[in-house]
Amino acid sequence: MAVNPNEDTEFNDALRKHGILPPRPKTPEEPSPPPSPSLSEQLDELDLDELKDKEEDANNSDSERLIASYRRRKLAELRQEQSKARFGRIYPIGRDDYTREVTEASKEDGDGDLIKGTGVVCFLYKDGQVPSMRLFDHLRTLSTRYPRTKFVSIVGDKCIPNCPDRNLPMMILYRSGLVVENLVAWGANPRQPGTLEDVELVLQKLQIVVGPPTLPQPTRPKDESDGEDDDAPRSKKISSAKKAKVEDDSDSDFDL
Repeated sequence: MAVNPNEDTEFNDALRKHGILPPRPKTPEEPSPPPSPSLSEQLDELDLDELKDKEEDANNSDSERLIASYRRRKLAELRQEQSKARFGRIYPIGRDDYTREVTEASKEDGDGDLIKGTGVVCFLYKDGQVPSMRLFDHLRTLSTRYPRTKFVSIVGDKCIPNCPDRNLPMMILYRSGLVVENLVAWGANPRQPGTLEDVELVLQKLQIVVGPPTLPQPTRPKDESDGEDDDAPRSKKISSAKKAKVEDDSDSDFDL
């Protein structure tokens, strides 16, 4: 009678014991489940409001103190990042402003920045042109996401006399007083419209935008404010920026 060595029988076990059959292959061990994240790892993923809620729900004083220390640290980091956020929107300029608002502005070093100079995106557009309007929306989003980079806009032929419409929209990218790249007719090809992610990737690769993007923070009630109003410095800067000179742009289709 033929013996099936793969059968799980007492007879086969006896044969294996005497070395007649090879040992049964070992069953592979199942990998251990990953360890549960520690409290510190969980706290690293929470924003200020979530930390506040978790602090209130803490079931012992040690956890409450740990959560409070994480919240203070994150608040300090947020304030430090906001202090570096000098811009945060698109600034319309005229031709006479170009040297001051673009070339010279790109030479200024930001506080704590490892890269010399300031990244500046000069956006040349044509009113009513679909690719220009699409790129404007993308740049407006990126200007709030990367407030340490300066974004300015100007009508194409008011910046470059007789600038052909086929070259618009255009982005002239500066850092440290130098042109890093000149991107012509961005998104004008219907088959390659240029998404927000495309623009962001190009600006990242050319180091025009640097650092992690600034994401909107949840709004907290006024009575939970920790000290002075975090938005005050930036509001003052934006208010001052609104006084920037704008030449002949009152008929622009762009709501800046």
